[in-house]
Amino acid sequence: MTAISGQLLKAEHMLRSLFNFILFTSIYISGCALGMIWQTNQLLDLHYPKNTFYLFVFFSTICSYNFHWYLTPGAYSASERMQWGNRHRTLMLALCGVGMLGSLWFFWQLREHWLVLSGSVILTFLYSAPKVPHKAFRWLSKIAIGKTLFLTFVWTYVTTLLPALVAGNTTTAPVIFLTLHRFTLIYAICILFDYRDLESDRKEGIRSLITALDEKNLNRLYYFSLLLAAVSAGLMGPFTTLPAIATLMVPVIATALITHKAHHDDSDYLFYFVLDGFMALSAVLYWLISW
Repeated sequence: MTAISGQLLKAEHMLRSLFNFILFTSIYISGCALGMIWQTNQLLDLHYPKNTFYLFVFFSTICSYNFHWYLTPGAYSASERMQWGNRHRTLMLALCGVGMLGSLWFFWQLREHWLVLSGSVILTFLYSAPKVPHKAFRWLSKIAIGKTLFLTFVWTYVTTLLPALVAGNTTTAPVIFLTLHRFTLIYAICILFDYRDLESDRKEGIRSLITALDEKNLNRLYYFSLLLAAVSAGLMGPFTTLPAIATLMVPVIATALITHKAHHDDSDYLFYFVLDGFMALSAVLYWLISW
């Protein structure tokens, strides 16, 4: 029995280490981005060099997230992600480098769309810029609600608007409604992260919604965002199937249901696995019903 217990504990440790590797190296969130782009392609019937674009986004996400977390101090934090990052700083720097090389390579292959692709690069950098140890970027941390908006804009732009721009299909109603749905859902999720990050944001001097609004008004904004996400998903009705609309509604409902827990539980797995995963949940469900 002791030997079996030891083997089970060893297997559990290995699985946990593998899970942490996938989650904390940002492979997981990069996969979420690809799933969201795939769903955008399906819902909007887009045609462009999809595989090249997928690889550009994957490597860009690996680069940007590892760059962000490399600049985030974690030596004195109780966060498991912070502690993992503190132990693997060399790995994060290496992944940032690999991600940069990969994104540059596939950017070159998409160079005819350089202008719209550059927009995603700028938005991504603005999110992490306040962490760069140089006074030229510190002023960005003083912009109220900046962190929340930058992150929401970049995720909405890269996963929804950018594929449509590359495909040359941006003036249709489905593009507008899907963009609004994604923006408001991601914005609501980002507000939950703001709640969680209140203490660390104050220490770093970063202003966000949670520091700019009182709790009552923030809750109003949060639930209004979820309402808009649901309404804009419903407005997609004339352009897609009822099951597809249902897949868009599920993460909105799931986010609303998990609100109380997110306010009282700062678990890294809840935020970086569950809540981040909610952004791509409809893509997974859409893939399942498409079989």
